[in-house]
Amino acid sequence: MTTKTAGTTSAEKNGLRRHVDEYSEVMRKEVPSEKHTSAFLPKPKRLTIDIQAESEQIVLVLRRHLITQINSVLIVLVMLFLPLLFSASQIFSFLPLSYRFILTIGWYLATAGYSLECYFKWFYRVFIVTDERIIDVDFISMIYKDVSTTKIDKIEDITSTTIGFLSSIFDYGTVIIQTAGTQQELEFEDVPQPGKVSALLNEMILEEELEKIEGRVQ
Repeated sequence: MTTKTAGTTSAEKNGLRRHVDEYSEVMRKEVPSEKHTSAFLPKPKRLTIDIQAESEQIVLVLRRHLITQINSVLIVLVMLFLPLLFSASQIFSFLPLSYRFILTIGWYLATAGYSLECYFKWFYRVFIVTDERIIDVDFISMIYKDVSTTKIDKIEDITSTTIGFLSSIFDYGTVIIQTAGTQQELEFEDVPQPGKVSALLNEMILEEELEKIEGRVQ
């Protein structure tokens, strides 16, 4: 994802496509966000993606709820304190001091690498809703990602599920999208406010139908 200064698109100038606030009660209540590291990013300012069309508006960007990353955080904390535990217990006291120093540095480098990997997988694993389609970006590694997309008018059914105590308390869950395209099912996993996401998608489906009826699509 990259950034750019927001402006009026050619489609908006011609009146072919309305701004999301004009037809979505869900988005009308949301304040445009500049916090690009958020798990729930409505109407993001100065944000674009490399596969975005010129007239395409990004409506919502989602990531997995931060609470789902608690296991990774705990693992990193354990990894940080393990060298201190080993030092206190004298387990490696038989090794020369220089060897122990090298092992400690190597361990902390591995910890830093694991931490960065966890962060990148959370940050770049995004679910994007635009006014034309939905995009599922599955970040595999720094050199490979899997991108699935489907048009809004290809959506056939939307369901949201919230399972478990933590999901209910922190309001996150999975939005399952059935489509008529080659990618028959897309899942927005563990995203914040799944009910709101489902409501938004339903509003966008209605808008797509109105565009066709009123002849506002090319």
